[in-house]
Order: sequence, then C-alpha cells, then structure tokens
Amino acid sequence: MRVTIGDPVVAGFAEAHHRQQARYPGGTPPWQPVHTIYVPADRFTSSTVAEWGAQALGLLEEHLPAEALAEVFGVPATLAGEVRARVAAKLATEPVEDLRIDFEDGYGVRPGAEEDTHAEAAAEAVARMHAAGTLPRRWGLRVKSFADGDPARSIRTLDGFLTALGELPPGFTVTFPKVLMEEYLGQFSQVLGRLSQDLGLPELRFEMQVEAPQTLHFLRPELDPRLSAAHFGVFDYTAAIGLPPHEQRLDHPACDHARHVMQTAFAGTGIELSDGSLAASPASSSRHNVHALWRRHAELVRHSLHHGFYQGWDMHPSHLVSRFATVYTFHLATYDKYQARVKAWEERRAAGDGVMDEPATIKTLAAALHRADAALALPSR
Repeated sequence: MRVTIGDPVVAGFAEAHHRQQARYPGGTPPWQPVHTIYVPADRFTSSTVAEWGAQALGLLEEHLPAEALAEVFGVPATLAGEVRARVAAKLATEPVEDLRIDFEDGYGVRPGAEEDTHAEAAAEAVARMHAAGTLPRRWGLRVKSFADGDPARSIRTLDGFLTALGELPPGFTVTFPKVLMEEYLGQFSQVLGRLSQDLGLPELRFEMQVEAPQTLHFLRPELDPRLSAAHFGVFDYTAAIGLPPHEQRLDHPACDHARHVMQTAFAGTGIELSDGSLAASPASSSRHNVHALWRRHAELVRHSLHHGFYQGWDMHPSHLVSRFATVYTFHLATYDKYQARVKAWEERRAAGDGVMDEPATIKTLAAALHRADAALALPSR
C-alpha cells in the first residue's frame, strides 16, 4: 500500500498511552462484596457476624415460605425455590461479606479513654474471628472524619487498633468518611503509608465516602493511589443539599445524580463503587411488618442494581434476607439469556429475537456474567 508519511512517529504518544493504562486499567474486579454491614464499635464482638446470620435465618424461616417470594420480592415462580435455597445457604455459611467496625456516626463522640478501650477490644475480637475462620472476606474500620476538626482522634483509633492486632488478616480496608476537602485524602493516605512502614504491614488501602455535594467537585481518576473504593452516604448528602426528612432516600433523583457523577469520575479506574443504606428495621416482629421492610429494602437494592451499583450498606439483620434475595433474583433472571448472547457472538451468529450485539455490549454481558458468578458462589472455607 502506498503511503505519504511513511512510518509516523506521534510525539508524546508512548507517555500518554502509559498514563492511560495506569489510570484506566479497566476490567471487572475478581470479586466485590454485594454489601457492607456497619456495627458500632461498642456493640461489636467476635460473635456479631454469627448473630446477624442467625437472626436473618430465623426471619427467613419464620416469615418467608417459598410461595411468598413472588409476593414479597417479585421473584418469578420458576426461580422461587432456587432463590430461597440460595438465600438460606448463604445465611448459614456466609451471612456477611464485608464488615465495618464503626467509630463514626454509629458510634458517636466518646471520651478518649473509652474509644481507646473499644479499639483494643475490637482488635481482640477480630483476632478471635480470624483464628476461628469466621472473619468476613472483607472487613475493616470506619474512623472519624478529619472534617470534624480532630484528625488526631481518627488516627489514634486506627493506630491503636492495628498495633493491638499485630498480624493483619487479609481483606482489611479503612473507611474514611465526610471528605469535604480534597487535601484530607492525601493527608490520610500519608498516615496509612507511615502505619504500613512502622508496623511492617502490607500496603494499607482505604475507601472514601461521598457524603456532600462539595465532594463531587474534586472526584477524578487519579485522586490517590491508595484509594480503592467510593461509598455514597445518602443521609448526609441529602441533608447537605436541603432535602426534607421524608425525601432522604436512596431512590431520590438527587442521589441518582450524585451516583452518576461518581460513576463518571471513576469509570475504568478499578475503584469500586458502593451505594448507601436504608435506615429502617421492621416496626415489629409481625409478618406484615417484616414483609413491609423487606419490600422497601428490595426496591432500593433493585434501584441500585439497575443503576450499576452492585454493592450497598446493610444496617440490620433483616436486610440480609432482602439483600441476598434481590441480588440473586437480579442475576438469575438474566443469566441464561446473557450466556446465550455471548455464545452467539463467539459463534458469529445473531442471538435470539434478532438481537445484533455490539462489541461493547458483549463486554457488558461478559462482565454481568462474571459478577453473577461471583455473587452466586459460596466461598470455600
């Protein structure tokens, strides 16, 4: 073929492409938890996870026969038996995928000596869980925000916990809340670097919380190399923009906007995204009230899933039932169809119903199947 400029050399391309690969590694994470539970530090013990699982399993057995899955969660009759069996097995073997021991909003402001005691007790409980094989696959602390004006308290709790723990089990992360100033991220990251070095620990990573409109302004791909995730905080965010109390909900359009900004900022970076929570529990132990709670929680979980947020917060044992039932239904309802479309593409033929998929859609289908496999699988202990 005749060409005009021969072998072109694009000035600066190699450097730009290298930065692209570093900034946007892409791909789907090998595994991302479907939820995070938050437990105030003063209420956390080595039996907390088992207790949550037992309570959730008790609610399942008492209030959710297989025939009720369609009414409560909208599960197709063809999937009801499988979904219920999967939820029961999950609650019996791994009721919690991601755990945070909370020293922030759920814990409150305490005398320094009291928080020190709870940090050491939490480390002892984690060590016992690790020895017993009951520590969730991902776990960690939520420390206090620098925005409170006292970074020393936040750092002391984290330092004391890690020092008391000694050996660091896998899966550890730190949640850094209320990031109102971009500078706080770098400052907290430096603290993590020093703790890693001084305690001889692997690189410590953290997740930020997006809880204010100010935070949206400085979200960008290269915020900090130790940043692993961004979690949306629905109640602080909706309060900050002036919504009335009855509109503080995950499915409010203002929350959709914030989440879409998060997606835009971190697309292709490998930084995981998580949605927030429903701050409610069943009004009573009656089946009517338990079902009402489950329906509302399931609505919010579906809303998150449909908007591309595959993880959220759970604040009460009852939420585990609705979380897993909704997640399993979401994946199982489309799994066979997605698999067939990927196979048709690989065989260079049209999929069923005349669908002609684009390469980008095939990547999305393959990613959805990967997420489904990860979410549906029970871990080997």
